[in-house]
Amino acid sequence: MAGGAAVSSGGDGGYVHLIDPQRKWYNNRRLIALNGWIVLLLITSSTNGYDGSMMNGLQSLPQWRDYFNSPSGGMLGLLNAIQNIGCLAAYPFSPYLSDGVGRKYTVMLGAAIMCIATVIQTAAQSVGMFIGARFLIGFGLTFAAGAAPMLVTEVSYPSYRAPLTSTYNSLWYSGAIVAAWTTYGTFKIDNTWSWRIPSALQALPSVIQVLLVWAAPESPRWLVSKGRDDQAIKTLAYYHADGNINDPLVQYEYHEIRNAIDFDRTVAANVGWKALVATPGNRKRMRIIIALAFFSQWSGNGLVSYYLNRVFDSIEIHILIPQLLINGILQIWNLAWALLASFLVDRIGRRVLFLTSAVGMLIFFILQTVCSAQFAIHGTDAAAHAVIAFIFLFYASYDIAFSPLIVSYTVEILPFALRAKGFTVFNFAISLSLIFNQYVNPVALDAIAWKYYIVYCCWIAFELVFLYFFIIETKNRSLEETAALFDGEEAAQHIQATPADIKYDEHEKSATDSLHENVIKA
Repeated sequence: MAGGAAVSSGGDGGYVHLIDPQRKWYNNRRLIALNGWIVLLLITSSTNGYDGSMMNGLQSLPQWRDYFNSPSGGMLGLLNAIQNIGCLAAYPFSPYLSDGVGRKYTVMLGAAIMCIATVIQTAAQSVGMFIGARFLIGFGLTFAAGAAPMLVTEVSYPSYRAPLTSTYNSLWYSGAIVAAWTTYGTFKIDNTWSWRIPSALQALPSVIQVLLVWAAPESPRWLVSKGRDDQAIKTLAYYHADGNINDPLVQYEYHEIRNAIDFDRTVAANVGWKALVATPGNRKRMRIIIALAFFSQWSGNGLVSYYLNRVFDSIEIHILIPQLLINGILQIWNLAWALLASFLVDRIGRRVLFLTSAVGMLIFFILQTVCSAQFAIHGTDAAAHAVIAFIFLFYASYDIAFSPLIVSYTVEILPFALRAKGFTVFNFAISLSLIFNQYVNPVALDAIAWKYYIVYCCWIAFELVFLYFFIIETKNRSLEETAALFDGEEAAQHIQATPADIKYDEHEKSATDSLHENVIKA
């Protein structure tokens, strides 16, 4: 049986015509179950979002400041940055765990570590104990956050893969919302439980994952890479085709996965850390991935994410209740925009969303800078209110690309053999950028106040130019088709799937009988 190339030149993936139009996420019990498992993985991002918003809230609580002797400057930077230092310590091990023991067990290990760490954080008796717990949270988060989005993208039903994977990073704000409103609800408690309760709630997503994630499906791509083809195709069939191993979509997915992995191993020798920069296609990937990692944290958002109280101080909003209310409302605003963009990634496209986001961020951050300058010079209430308004508009622009797309775009442009290592490089770059932000931002804000915003205005302009020249459109393609965009014709010719002219017919199985025999032999 002749095979059709897996990579199409147009925007529609070769699998699209094989999808049963009657099989939807809301009317198929196995897709509902699959998406339930995916939600369990998506909440990994909530833990990360909870941490950033919680630290924002704790800095506004006098009970927390008094207990830890009002940390400022370098100590305050360390309290925020130590989680990312913990992440850095775990990066050397993360890809080997994901590729070695599997995606889901790596998530479970990371969640277990975070459960232990949040107990220590909640019981902290000194600033050193608090810092040590946050280091351990970062260490565990690296394992869970490194494996979870890869498992989401590798197990999702094809037509829902991009929105679901984009939802992963968008749910950062769900954790941020819970943390923001928790600190708002506990600030009236006149003892240390005002900050210990938010610290304890940080463990909730991890506890749920430890209890349930062991029963989730494993990545079919990981199973194929370990020679467990029978389990891989059974997983694809169970969740993507109601158990029908002969379904044309299942056969297409299986053969495309297997041929892509074989190509990486034998034809391209696309394995190991050195392979990340060994070919023009991989160098192009790494240039984009590292840039997106730094852009996601160096676009001015770090000022509000970790030092919103300093921004409030600069426009003389010193009262605690308005600070906490604005923080809570901002997180809800962010989640709404990020989720909206997540569901539009395959309709509008990645490139359009990235460019629109950069243009909006540049415009609104410039206006925020101007209004901050006006308040510093003239002290008018109107300028202060305008700063708050432009923070919200800036984040709406940020959220339409840099919340949903940085993770999903990274994992989809990487071939399977390099996905864990490439995603680790991405997370490592984010941690480096965050550590810089968390140390430099408070010092710079203290030293030059609103003038520091001008640096970010220039940087966002650079981001816009970079995105225009280097972002490649990937909408409506499978993972293997997307990866082949970077590797040229050789990859496209080797990644073969079931014939492109097979149409879905639940009564027609003869066309795939020979393929089924090949699977059993494999």
